[in-house]
Amino acid sequence: MSAADPSAAAPAAAADPDGPDAVRLTWNAWPRSKVEASRCVVPLAATVSPARVPDRSTAAPPPLPYLPLRCKPPCSALLNPFARVDFAAKIWICPLCFSRNHFPPHYAAISESNVPAELFPQCSTVEYIVGGAPGAAGAPPPPVFLFVIDTCVIEEELEYVKMAMRKAVALLPEHALVGLVTFGTQVHLHELGFSDLSKIYVFRGTKEISKEQILDQLGLTGAGRSGFPKIPQQPGGPQVNGMHPAATAGVNRFLLPVSECECTLSTLLDELQSDQWPVEAGNRAMRCTGVALSVAAGLLGACMPGTGARIIALLGGPCTEGPGMIVSKDLSEPVRSHKDLDKDAAPHFQKAVKFYDGLAKQLVSQGHVLDVFASALDQVGLAEMKVAIERTGGLVVLSESFGHSVFKDSFKRIFEGGEQSLGLSFNGTIEINCSKDIKVQGIIGPCTSLEKKGAVCADTVVGQGNTTAWKMCGLDRNTSLTVFFDVSPSERSSQPGHQNPHLYIQFVTSYQHPEGQMRIRVTTICRKWVDGSTNTEELVEGFDQETAAVVLARYISLKMEMEEEFDATRWLDRSLIRLCSRFGDYRKDDPSSFSLHSNFSLFPQFMFNLRRSQFVQVFNNSPDETAYFRMLLNRESVTNSVAMIQPSLISFSFDSPPSPVFLDVASIAADRILLLDAYFSVVIFHGMTIAQWRNMGYQNQPEHEQFAQLLQSPHEEAQMIIKGRFPVPRLVVCDQHGSQARFLLAKLNPSATYNSAHDVAPGSDIIFTDDVSFQVFCEHLQRLAVQS
Repeated sequence: MSAADPSAAAPAAAADPDGPDAVRLTWNAWPRSKVEASRCVVPLAATVSPARVPDRSTAAPPPLPYLPLRCKPPCSALLNPFARVDFAAKIWICPLCFSRNHFPPHYAAISESNVPAELFPQCSTVEYIVGGAPGAAGAPPPPVFLFVIDTCVIEEELEYVKMAMRKAVALLPEHALVGLVTFGTQVHLHELGFSDLSKIYVFRGTKEISKEQILDQLGLTGAGRSGFPKIPQQPGGPQVNGMHPAATAGVNRFLLPVSECECTLSTLLDELQSDQWPVEAGNRAMRCTGVALSVAAGLLGACMPGTGARIIALLGGPCTEGPGMIVSKDLSEPVRSHKDLDKDAAPHFQKAVKFYDGLAKQLVSQGHVLDVFASALDQVGLAEMKVAIERTGGLVVLSESFGHSVFKDSFKRIFEGGEQSLGLSFNGTIEINCSKDIKVQGIIGPCTSLEKKGAVCADTVVGQGNTTAWKMCGLDRNTSLTVFFDVSPSERSSQPGHQNPHLYIQFVTSYQHPEGQMRIRVTTICRKWVDGSTNTEELVEGFDQETAAVVLARYISLKMEMEEEFDATRWLDRSLIRLCSRFGDYRKDDPSSFSLHSNFSLFPQFMFNLRRSQFVQVFNNSPDETAYFRMLLNRESVTNSVAMIQPSLISFSFDSPPSPVFLDVASIAADRILLLDAYFSVVIFHGMTIAQWRNMGYQNQPEHEQFAQLLQSPHEEAQMIIKGRFPVPRLVVCDQHGSQARFLLAKLNPSATYNSAHDVAPGSDIIFTDDVSFQVFCEHLQRLAVQS
């Protein structure tokens, strides 16, 4: 018998913090009992990036061109390096359920010197190529992009949209299918296949239209409609590319390859005008966003069911009529705020959410994605659309204008290839298999439950739960999911002699790769069980404080949305006190003796910044902004999510090379430039003296070349950050005491306020706030932790 060494799966210090498996756990050693798990305070959870491209430094094998082997039901786990293999008997034993499985005949040559790649110890993550997409014959299906453009915008904004669209179409592969829907007071579906003249199908925007009505009007049903072509559908009749003739005809009329419709599309964009419907004084434009998205979803459902497709909506304002309406056309009615939602004083909110929930179910059943690019000074309804965007795995970008770099650069990134590619994949599902003593509570992230109940489902549900499989209509190389687990030991496994020292979790993701073929990605991880009551050291050594901070941020964001009157700050404070009391080193009732292990040392700082972040303090943010921040928090990697919670700050000065400094107002100095990376924005902050020298033009003088280089360095660093990020962050360049300095000051620890201005060093700054500083926060934490 042989098996991979489980210790080989332990996380190693590497350049890539997510490791070769793109999986990070809050605890890398797990307590055996429910009681001990609850005493750990931070949930047992994992973040997994199911389509992450492996780091070049890892020895990842190429995709395997054959089907994986599965354990017998009900386990169904896939063969992995932790399986024990009897080469003589051609048998492998599943590490999750201990079932014995025979190798099939095509594995007959297996031996200790001839092992398949999925059994290599270093290959805990492997990918299999399993052919084309479902229903495809021969070549894989092309990617599909259906653009939905809001025309209720001023001419200047519409010109920015046209410019962005032309660039996007130029970047698309020639075989990609493209469709166009424009909307304002009414919805216009453009028939690109009718190139002799502009042919448009018009839908009223005032009432909800069923999928059947949409298809009937488009002539995509067997019933036909007066004035429209009648297309017969015969059960089991001839198919083209796996589609019935009706679907094929729909593709040929409304969704065409870029190579065939580029000229038609260019002409349509040239002729596109702002919505001509008159807007009365004191009224908003009549905008039927909900009907437009219904038409787009209905068209894709008829033409491309089960094939990867994206609806890309470019929205310039709120929906004011029909389904999905968030505010009336009367300008005297303001768009709902957080206070309105708390008081149940937003009359359109629940109805709009219900509509988008139905749209989400339709898109998920079709396997299609909704992406939203919202560019407006007002809210557009992201808070209501969140359910449809998140459950389909869609991308979302929020900016102030279609002319802003946040929109233009982010929109372009979707279609770019090479190293800049997002690796957009489609039609994914993820299944989770675990050791017998582990249950799955649910997932927070861009997915939806497939309601596949199994033995590993926990009684307690977090996020999308009560299932062992989830649908991911859209995913990319940055997509991250948070999986919550529960420990549920059986009586047999609790008995001495029957305890397995290792636990195993397997993530099985099947998806349509950007190249078109279907792939199955299998990641199997192994960790250790420990006795939490007697072996605290191993628990502490296995704690990942960055992952723990991100998991708690996602967890409380969910609770704030789902539970009325939930006090997130109080919950975080109590959790932190319990954690420090459990794992801190101190003498009872002696705060000065308190200390934390290095694996916990940054955690209080993360919690301090999380309490002050936009995820907890929604004051001064609109519901759309809050929904946007939370959607990105739920889908990004741990590293990116940590930047959202606790921004990084880098100092540039003559005295020293660029170096990280404390996220504190004391880091401001007159002769220093600071670069703040807060994920959603990147701020370059010039100290007072630096700004004065720059305004005097010293950087243009040959003798001050070093100063010119100092001014340029943070910009180069900022561009490196912006280049590798989606959505593209907002770049803010400001000076000390300038109006935009608030972007930096709002993120800094207020160690110097107007109450302590006399202690401030010359050239530094103060923050006008009554918030407590991190130092005071820690003093209170130590005092309360040692009392418990």
